[in-house]
Amino acid sequence: MSDSGMKLNVLGEELQPCSLDPITGFYRTGVCQVGQEDAGCHAVCIMATEEFLAFSRQAGNDLSTPMLDFGFPGLKEGDRWCLCASRWKEALDAGAAPMVVLEATSMAALEYVSRGVLEEYAVEDVSID
Repeated sequence: MSDSGMKLNVLGEELQPCSLDPITGFYRTGVCQVGQEDAGCHAVCIMATEEFLAFSRQAGNDLSTPMLDFGFPGLKEGDRWCLCASRWKEALDAGAAPMVVLEATSMAALEYVSRGVLEEYAVEDVSID
């Protein structure tokens, strides 16, 4: 994918911020922009649910426990976060997929899941605090 494609969302528009509190993204810019260094493709802007956080913990990626040494406060229900596209697809297949903010989800996510499926999980309110 070209560099310009990495700055577009799944709607083909400019990629919007996902979360500044907690600060997210592979590059910790608040944006789910991916690049060659991001082997995990942190492309999907999710709104965390208890069900998803429990699934992720069981799958070996505990996102709810704070890791203050790394500046990570831990996620709670309602937090937005840039998630690896493959983890989102894994959660989908397990029936635990969280909601998605399409405007803040990188076009790179389409390499893992279709736009139509992402639209089924779209959040209506896309504003960030």
